[in-house]
Amino acid sequence: MTSKELDIAFKEAVEKINEHQEPFPADFLLRLYAYYKKATNDYSQPSRGSKPLITAFKTNALFQIQNITEDEAKQTYIDLVNTYFLYRK
Repeated sequence: MTSKELDIAFKEAVEKINEHQEPFPADFLLRLYAYYKKATNDYSQPSRGSKPLITAFKTNALFQIQNITEDEAKQTYIDLVNTYFLYRK
């Protein structure tokens, strides 16, 4: 897959997630969060909201994927989304 094709597939996967109306499992959302942040080169720390435990989980998720490339993160995000919706039918 070329870089341009990967970008298009990634954007389509993000749109699919954003358009979905039903709630997602928390562990799935956490994985999507981490891969999305890595894929979009967003290295900002999770917001320090009113729930420090959630912030800790997000920080840990980002830490676990720190050694992959942006393209690997995009591909993994796409794979997660495709697998999720494959088994939802």
